[in-house]
Amino acid sequence: MTVSRTICLGFLAVITVGTILLMLPFSTSAGSWNNIVVALFTSTSAVCVTGLSVVDPGTYFSFWGQLFIALLAQIGGLGYMTTTTFLILLIGRRFDLRQKIAIQQALDRPGMHGSAQVIRSIIATTLIFEITGIFLLLPAFVPQYGWSQGLWLAIFHSINAWNNAGFSLFKDNLIGYQTSVLVVFTVTTLIIFGGIGYQVILEMYLWLRDRFLKQKTNLVLSLDFKVATSTTLILLILGTIAFFCIEFRNPATFGNLDLGGQFLVAWFQSVTPRTAGFNTIDISKMTTAGLFITIALMFIGASPGGTGGGIKTTTLRVLTSCTKAILQGKEEVLLYDRKIAISLILKAVGVLVGSVATVILATVLISLTDPNLDFIQILFEVVSAFATVGLSTGITGTVSTAAKLILIITMYIGRVGVLLLMSAILGDPRPTRIHYPEENLLVG
Repeated sequence: MTVSRTICLGFLAVITVGTILLMLPFSTSAGSWNNIVVALFTSTSAVCVTGLSVVDPGTYFSFWGQLFIALLAQIGGLGYMTTTTFLILLIGRRFDLRQKIAIQQALDRPGMHGSAQVIRSIIATTLIFEITGIFLLLPAFVPQYGWSQGLWLAIFHSINAWNNAGFSLFKDNLIGYQTSVLVVFTVTTLIIFGGIGYQVILEMYLWLRDRFLKQKTNLVLSLDFKVATSTTLILLILGTIAFFCIEFRNPATFGNLDLGGQFLVAWFQSVTPRTAGFNTIDISKMTTAGLFITIALMFIGASPGGTGGGIKTTTLRVLTSCTKAILQGKEEVLLYDRKIAISLILKAVGVLVGSVATVILATVLISLTDPNLDFIQILFEVVSAFATVGLSTGITGTVSTAAKLILIITMYIGRVGVLLLMSAILGDPRPTRIHYPEENLLVG
């Protein structure tokens, strides 16, 4: 039982428990036993923090069903190893070297030192952001739905926004709040910080603390921080501009709004493909160009160590830096005056190839099971599932059972990671001292 197998089987165990809970009669509004495919799909989507749903969570599930979805999304966002380690710390047990290695791999940390403190910091950060989100959303929901229902709506959407899950209890998701500055900026802020990674948030806090207290400390921001923040900022700005330019004449999405509303919707649409899944416009009515840009942003996803999916912003920067090095005739890949190790470049290439292969295979299979669907709809749904986003053109509930199972597998692969899943299947690589001679090969 390797560490990668422990993580993969742990997610399967949580999905199984969630499926059983969502199948129980008190989890549905009708009070009857739930369909196993619906329960499995919803549980997988929640644990994998995707947000795709074959039913309307707000009407199909009872309060208990909605509570289970929120808890599953919380566990999925934190990660299996983080959740189990936190439970071990709660009961006062010390965890061994194996668990430290598992935490290191699950959080993609450079070392194992201070693992317990890292887990406590992650839990504390999560609670601070989610509770803040709840208080900010209360003024938007309470006046319309009352205190009890308004409070639950604030809790549910704050948890789903921070964990980049994207489940909503409204039939039209957040379209009814597309011009609400409070809701839009609260949800997008939770999405961004939830997906940017805990290590980045910690470094940001330490930097702001030193500036506020005017402490003269030599805090050196890590390469992860620089790459994650700069890439996220660039993608958010370019995405907002692209969506505004493409959709502002589309009366079904942006066209009927004033200039301020158009920028607000364009901003939200730029943020939500970063594996969140909320939407303030009807995705099915977007132009083909808008859908394709959304697919690209979904495929890139969030940053390592966060609650989002996709190939990650750091993978994108490593690959683009490799391309830049080739064009400049350099033999070293540099990022912020730091040399990128060959092992990281190989890992980035492996993530890209594995991700593309998974998307292509799932798209082909669904095209065979549901030939009546348009190609762009299938590709959009598959990328949304793999990148654990949750956006949909509205076909999730209408696809065949075989297609639903394919999407379930795709969501699982996207959450645990292609390389981690392959490592769990094939086992840990064995070191070798055998070296082979080099030979040139025509490429490109």
